[in-house]
Amino acid sequence: MFIKKVYDYIYYKAYYLINSKSFAFLAPSARVQKLLRIEGKQNISIGNNVIIQRLTWLAAVPLTGAHKCKLTIGDGTIIGHFNHIYATGEIIIGKNVLTADKVYIADNQHNYEDINVPVLKQSIKQFPAITIGDGTWLGENVCVIGVSIGKNCVIGANSVVNRPLPDYCVAVGSPARIIKKYNFQSKEWEKI
Repeated sequence: MFIKKVYDYIYYKAYYLINSKSFAFLAPSARVQKLLRIEGKQNISIGNNVIIQRLTWLAAVPLTGAHKCKLTIGDGTIIGHFNHIYATGEIIIGKNVLTADKVYIADNQHNYEDINVPVLKQSIKQFPAITIGDGTWLGENVCVIGVSIGKNCVIGANSVVNRPLPDYCVAVGSPARIIKKYNFQSKEWEKI
């Protein structure tokens, strides 16, 4: 156990020293494990005490002619294994967010307007900026496509979020629908 801790310390320190200048921001306390792929490091900010687990794909690549592109991962957030987070505009993941494995978050999607052209060769549709609120938990296999989620929410496994969700709610399904909301007057979770 001691040897693994020493190895991890050396690995994360080396990762920071080698990569910190190529990111928009990389906190010295961030722990980035072996990524599957990373694109647009210069547009990615990773906060303090962030953990990004193995084989995640991070991208912050502007569409042709776009002026800015930004992917921000807030302090204390833990990104699970095999996540795929792709910004062509702006994605902000708040503080202390938890994503399980195989979560997909994108602020864009392929158009499918001309049935005679393969989807791969059609244009990309850009959505407004996405925010995943502080303290939110995204369960395994969750897809967030072009919408924001409020703070302190729970999104159930296998849900597809394609509508904005407010703060303090639990949502499940495909498409995700709210099944509980926190009532501050009664100080209890209420079924919807």
